[in-house]
Amino acid sequence: MSRLQPVDPATLPPEGRAVYDKIANSPRGGVRGPFLALLHVPEMCDRIQHLGAQLRYGTSFEPRLSEMTILLVARHFNCQYEWFAHEQHAQKGGLAQTIIEAIRERRRPDTMKTDETALYDYVTELITHNSISNVSYQRAHEAFGQRGVVELAGLAGYYIMIAMTLLAHDLQPPAGTPPLFK
Repeated sequence: MSRLQPVDPATLPPEGRAVYDKIANSPRGGVRGPFLALLHVPEMCDRIQHLGAQLRYGTSFEPRLSEMTILLVARHFNCQYEWFAHEQHAQKGGLAQTIIEAIRERRRPDTMKTDETALYDYVTELITHNSISNVSYQRAHEAFGQRGVVELAGLAGYYIMIAMTLLAHDLQPPAGTPPLFK
């Protein structure tokens, strides 16, 4: 962490330590990345981690699609840490390696399932053009329903916020990790 002092859990105030422990004992399995920056403001960190838990683990999306969304955001913003943290989750969640590589290379994947195509178009248009065409919105609505299109915008927005946190404070993958993209 090159712009912020590392967080020492032993020196956190009680409210900060409570948030730290909540994150450490969550499905995330530890306190890393953006939370090391966000813990400097414990109340904000707690609210953000709570929203993130809902969006990552509590939506109607299976991991393959959630992680595809996260990779699209990470690549759009060239966020090395976000990509590093989620590429393995995408693989374990069943996202095809050809799709992961196409996203890394900033190109549309050649072959996608119907739901992946709907998600790709929805998220890509939103983060690239700050809007979604009626055609892409309708396809996503057909694939995911009303709840799904609301969750999808929230998921993309949340990971944009996480990317901005990581980029602002220059949080990088562990030392020795080769650049994941340029």
